[in-house]
Amino acid sequence: MESLPEAVVQYILSHINNARDVAICNCVSKRWKDSMPYIRSLYFPRHSFDNHSGCDNPDNIVRKMVSSIVQLEELVVYSPFSSGGLASWLSLVGLSLRKLDLRIDNLADSQALNGYASKLDCISAAKNLESLKLWGVLMVDSPKWDVFQKLLSLEIVGAKLEDPALSVCKLDFYGLGNCSLSLTSPKIESLEVQGCSWIAVRETQHLRNLSIANSAGRVYMVDFGKLAALEFLSMRGVQWCWDAICKMLKLASEVRHLYMKVEFTGDFDTLQPFPEIDFVDFFNNHPKLQKFDIHGAMFAALCQKNSLKHVDSGFVIPCLEEVVITVRSPLNAEQKMSTLESLLNYGKNLNAMVIKILQMKSSHSSTDDFFDEICRFRFMNRKIVRIE
Repeated sequence: MESLPEAVVQYILSHINNARDVAICNCVSKRWKDSMPYIRSLYFPRHSFDNHSGCDNPDNIVRKMVSSIVQLEELVVYSPFSSGGLASWLSLVGLSLRKLDLRIDNLADSQALNGYASKLDCISAAKNLESLKLWGVLMVDSPKWDVFQKLLSLEIVGAKLEDPALSVCKLDFYGLGNCSLSLTSPKIESLEVQGCSWIAVRETQHLRNLSIANSAGRVYMVDFGKLAALEFLSMRGVQWCWDAICKMLKLASEVRHLYMKVEFTGDFDTLQPFPEIDFVDFFNNHPKLQKFDIHGAMFAALCQKNSLKHVDSGFVIPCLEEVVITVRSPLNAEQKMSTLESLLNYGKNLNAMVIKILQMKSSHSSTDDFFDEICRFRFMNRKIVRIE
């Protein structure tokens, strides 16, 4: 590299970002050392200081390396650090940083929470951030992050929230859908969670609106307290473990609006169809249900051969006013038509039924016949039924 122009050497070395490699390059030659201030990214792995025996503490070492860089745009720190150390780094490079990735690691309740809370607050010094990613965060109070005018991406992995005054919470976790969430907030009234496979919310006496979705992974465990006040429940995702589905439906016995769009069940990677759901038991267990959005698998489960065998003359669906049904397959057409008729017959207060035909494969031999049956059903009950 001695024969290369200075600008070329700087360009090549600017792509080094591991802190240990940067430190080694500083010792190779004066030419290399003079080029290191022009790197744009600096990365401290989890075990960067495990064998450190020098007189300087890790916070000071990071500070010295950060201060030597002309315009640092990305800082990734997975090694342990203090709130004071973070504040000192960001006071030097906060304005130039575009991407910040930190392993906060403050989930242990035994730690001093005040110090950790300030660790979140001092991130606001990097006000030009475009991307912020935090790992292992315990949020006691709302962080003071109203300065991020350029922020495009926010990721919080492995979050735990504790805020007795929190009433409305919406969390969207980006990634593989394998995050876990534990929330303690006695006054929570509305909760929306996307991207978690394990969710624990035990204080739910005021929870009225609950939405759980996982478009990338599998929901395999839900741990909620009594949902006596719940009015709206939305369950969405590609795959939920059947135990999680059953538990949520059992807890939500008082729900008024239920939205079900889970495509498959199964405890492992193999996608499984829903098992049979007894039509009478389901509505007897949800006597206050007023609006029911049924998509694909849930509707198919209610349309199994034996799902209507326990219907007697005294059975009614007392409160159901509106049902929205998404049909994706012509299979078991006779059972599906029977279920549609049962909803109409036993839903004494039903005033609207919307049947949505979605991505039904026209190549199947029974598709046209099934669609004709739906159209005939709609014509016979045109004051209540419509097709989309």
